[in-house]
Amino acid sequence: MKELKTILAAFQKVDFAQRKAALATVVNVRGSSYRSPGARMLITDDGKWVGSISGGCLEGDALRKARQVMTSNKPLTITYDTREESNQNLGIGLGCNGVIDVLIEPVQPESETILLIEKIVSANKPVALATRTTGNHAGEKFLLDDDGTVLAKFSNDSLNTLTHNELISVFSYHRSETKVIEDETIFMELIQPVVTLIIFGGGFDARPVSALAKTLGWDVQVTDECVSHIAPVFFPTADKLSLCHREFIDRDFVITPFTACVLMSHNYEYDRDVLKKLITSETPYIGILGPRKRFDKMVRELSAQGIRLSPEDTHRIHSPIGLDIGAETPDEIALSILAEIQSRFANRSGGFLKYRSGPIHERKGEQVFKQVYLGSVSMKQSVQLRPA
Repeated sequence: MKELKTILAAFQKVDFAQRKAALATVVNVRGSSYRSPGARMLITDDGKWVGSISGGCLEGDALRKARQVMTSNKPLTITYDTREESNQNLGIGLGCNGVIDVLIEPVQPESETILLIEKIVSANKPVALATRTTGNHAGEKFLLDDDGTVLAKFSNDSLNTLTHNELISVFSYHRSETKVIEDETIFMELIQPVVTLIIFGGGFDARPVSALAKTLGWDVQVTDECVSHIAPVFFPTADKLSLCHREFIDRDFVITPFTACVLMSHNYEYDRDVLKKLITSETPYIGILGPRKRFDKMVRELSAQGIRLSPEDTHRIHSPIGLDIGAETPDEIALSILAEIQSRFANRSGGFLKYRSGPIHERKGEQVFKQVYLGSVSMKQSVQLRPA
C-alpha cells in the first residue's frame, strides 16, 4: 500500500498538459527476483520514475518500453529473462536467475487504473485486485473489497464470474499470484492497508520509533497522558498526536488486525492498564518496553482481577520488546522494535536469511508469490475497541 500511495501522490503532481505517463507492474515471477509480484513504478516521458520493479536492473529498459506504450496508448506485457549472467538484450549483466513479467500500461487522470488506485488508497482496507495481462484487454481490472462488494469488472461476463470466485480465495489464502482463466492470464493480488502503529507513551525513546516507522510508510499515532510528552516538535512526522487518558483508549482509537501497539511510557501502572484494554482488541502485536519480570508482574495483577491471557494473547504480546540485535541506544532499540513488528506481520521468524533453508519469498513450483501481511481479511475486520 505504501508504494501505491507514493505513486498516486507522484501521479497527482504530473502536468498532463505537458507530460505522458505509464504504470509498470510486476505481474509474475519465476525463479528469483529482487521485487515480488505487485511491485510498481510510475514513469513519465521525461525519463523520471517513482517506485521500482527491480533493484535497478530493469528500470532503464522499462523506461524505453514505457515510451512506446505512451506513444501507442496500448498496454504491453514484457518478459525479462535474467537467468543468463550476461543479458545481451538489456546490455547489462543481471544474473538474478529469474523470469519476470512486467505489464506496462498508459495512464491518464481519468484512467481506470488510476481511479481504482485512488479508491484503494482512500478506503485503506483490504481489497483483491485482478488484472488482465495479455491480449486486447490487457490492463483491465476487477476489484473486490473485503465485504464482497465488486468495485470494478472486466468487459467479459463469464470471466467476471470465474474471477470473482478466484478473488474470494485470494482473501482466504492471503497470497497474490498469476492464474490462467479461460485462456486469459490474470494477475490476482491481495492489497492490504499499511500498518498503523500506536505508541503509548511519548518519552524521548519513542521519538526514533515514530520517525523510523514513518520512513516505512506506516501510519503513526502517539498518545500519552502528559501533554508535555506529545509536543509536535518531538514527533514532527507522526500522523496523529493525542492526549488521552488510559480509560478512554477504547473511545479514541480504532484497533484493527493491521494495528501494532507499542507500550513504552515507563509508567508501570499506565502500561498495565493500557494492556488490559488492548487484550480485548484485534491487534496482532502488543509490544511492552521493559524487562520480562515487569510483564510477569502485570500478568499476575491481571490474573488477580480475573483476566487471564489466552495462548493467542501470549503469542501476540512481546515483552521484552524487539528482536535480539544487541540494541542499546534509542535508535537501535527503535530498529529492533520495528523489525520485530515487521516480522510479526509478515509471519517470519526474524532470523538470519543465510540460515533459511527455503527460498526468501514464498513460491509454489516455479512461481513466486507476493508476500502479504497477516490478519483475517474476510468481511469487515475493522472494529472499534470495547471497554474491558
